[in-house]
Amino acid sequence: MSLKLDQISEQPVTAQVHYQDASNHHSIIRTIRHFLPTAGTAPIVVVCIGTDRSTGDALGPLVGSDLEQRHLPNTYIYGTLEKPVHAVNLQETMALINVSYKNPFVIGIDACLGKQQNIGNIVVSEGPVFPGAGVKKQLLPVGDMNITGVVNISGFMEYSVLQNTRLHLVMSLSQVIAQVFSVALLTRRKNRLFSKLLFMD
Repeated sequence: MSLKLDQISEQPVTAQVHYQDASNHHSIIRTIRHFLPTAGTAPIVVVCIGTDRSTGDALGPLVGSDLEQRHLPNTYIYGTLEKPVHAVNLQETMALINVSYKNPFVIGIDACLGKQQNIGNIVVSEGPVFPGAGVKKQLLPVGDMNITGVVNISGFMEYSVLQNTRLHLVMSLSQVIAQVFSVALLTRRKNRLFSKLLFMD
């Protein structure tokens, strides 16, 4: 669980679109593609943070499991439903990544809490995600860029809020995040129109 969206000040939000707003998913694709390195220049490492023991915090592992099945080129996935990356093993996972890849481009994916009107939004930002900040934990920042999904409202009893988040929302967010990320990665050398057509197919 990363920073509460309404508490992010030093990290500009680059794109923010509701998962049901399919007509604007292309803006998320374009933003992700903008931050990605040129194809073939660096391994892409996606760290999907969270745990399947909490509905709201299962966003990351759900995205990771989806991406793992897509077998994206030169892309390595950490954090799935089978092998989640969470507070207990995050530091160990990042250490493994640092010794396993030469100059990887790391993408952090996590759930986040925010204002009522932002629930369901997918947010793409430059720089790291801050796992655990939404529930007042201090963990390693993760990523050269980050993608978060706003799963519920912030401000009180965060652990309880996460436990009572609707699974349908979390699964819907995870499916859209996995799809827009995949399209962005696979169309880095393509134009915007092609990516829109590919996403709609």
